[in-house]
Amino acid sequence: MPKFSIIMPCFNAMETVDASIAAVVAQTRWDWELICVDDGSSDGTLQRLQSWAMADSRIHVIRQENAGPSVARNRGVQDAQGAIICFCDADDLWVETKLKQLADAFSDSRIDGVYGKIAFFERFGHIETTSTVATGLLTIPELLGENPVCTMSNISVRREVITHCGGFAEGLVHNEDLEWLIRLVGLGAVIQPMNDLHVWYRSSGAGLSSDLRKMAHSRALALTTAARFGYVPDATQEAIYLRYLARRALRLDKGRGVARRLTLEGLSKSPRGFLFPLRRGGATALAAFVAPLLPNPVHRKIFSK
Repeated sequence: MPKFSIIMPCFNAMETVDASIAAVVAQTRWDWELICVDDGSSDGTLQRLQSWAMADSRIHVIRQENAGPSVARNRGVQDAQGAIICFCDADDLWVETKLKQLADAFSDSRIDGVYGKIAFFERFGHIETTSTVATGLLTIPELLGENPVCTMSNISVRREVITHCGGFAEGLVHNEDLEWLIRLVGLGAVIQPMNDLHVWYRSSGAGLSSDLRKMAHSRALALTTAARFGYVPDATQEAIYLRYLARRALRLDKGRGVARRLTLEGLSKSPRGFLFPLRRGGATALAAFVAPLLPNPVHRKIFSK
């Protein structure tokens, strides 16, 4: 029986899924299974998955009608055999030592979940920026600001944690990971950060996170879950989240007005919360207001820090 079960939801990912699966196959540990859930793809993704499954018996393919990433992840978890459940999106890449690092972390029986650092890239090998991790256990207040886990490709949990806390809210398409993480932490899961690079995250305007309006709406639903555990975001956390959206708007080239509006709203909530640390907040505010004067590569370099 594998120690790790990796769940990979796939929807029209033919251009990226080969690299994502290859990064799993390249892991320095071999005691894993990869469950790829094709979510009604129409572009040849299913055929690519089936080719991988024929070449490696540890790779399994599930086909379902298009129902969204939450349903796909829940479906994959149902079939998982491993003691540790990991997630990887079909356009992200794992560092080859990730499973080795997870095995070391989960050797501590007090740890329920683990996440690491992320490198953002458009062209592999050229890092735009990296995420930061906290020094302590993951908390709901952190999640209400700028989620340090960043992506489902960066979280791994024990099987019994999912059994206790439940699966993903199937009515959500955006921020389903945020709502789930809030629920995990609220119900007592101990989520440990690691200051090691675990994931290469592909920066792209084509993903679900490109719809900022829907992201904001679904976050409101996630906040309802947080309120059940007695947490309501304060002005600083709201400013941090608005800063994240402003950075996202700039990265996705959503137009100068959107980033500027989000920046002004964040500054009105909490100037200090939005601006500090200056390498993130100050740079984001600067980029939001001077972007019209800068070439694309220059303003992207500014706000990505």
